[in-house]
Amino acid sequence: MHRRRRTALLLTAAIAVAAPLLTACGNDAHPGAAAVVGGQRITVAQLESRVDEVREAQRAAVPDEEQYRQVLARTGSLTRDTLHGMVLDRVLDGAAQEAGVTVTRKEIQQMRAGMEQQAGGAKELETAWLQQYGIAPERLDDSLLLQLKAQKLARSLGTDTGRPEFWKALSEASERLGIDMNPRYGTWDAERSGRVDAKTPWLREVTAAGSEQPV
Repeated sequence: MHRRRRTALLLTAAIAVAAPLLTACGNDAHPGAAAVVGGQRITVAQLESRVDEVREAQRAAVPDEEQYRQVLARTGSLTRDTLHGMVLDRVLDGAAQEAGVTVTRKEIQQMRAGMEQQAGGAKELETAWLQQYGIAPERLDDSLLLQLKAQKLARSLGTDTGRPEFWKALSEASERLGIDMNPRYGTWDAERSGRVDAKTPWLREVTAAGSEQPV
């Protein structure tokens, strides 16, 4: 597999990690919330703001009206994917804290530098992740932080992100936090380890790709 492709799979795999952890629940007790994690709300307004960041970046990158409509059609699940990423960030943060795992700014910069070199430059990396995975340029470092947390948590457990030990740590963090998702944003199939309306490629590639980064 081409190195740029393997690196790009990092983001996709990170979203998939959440699959066995999240179940859709009615959240009538939390009006205005897209999800509640650990008693903390992710509001619909916060979610929409994140989605707007992506749409604005897509519009700037694709000024042609017809091409932009095609982009919209290809990214119809952007809102749900964005929310899942936001929830996953909190779950991973909880699991990482429990395991004593931390990520430094320098590690994020090192990872980004390696990926930019593979992609052919900073702009090329930002464009690739925007086009393929719906990550706005200003959120790229946040996404890399998510990747590093997952990789370092797995290593702290003596495993990798495709092994049961890793999933167990995330499941335990999820149970401690409690996750209440607004059902309008989708449901999760724990047995299939994926969102019920999506295919899931996966986690074994993230470990191979991550091992190339100077973490």
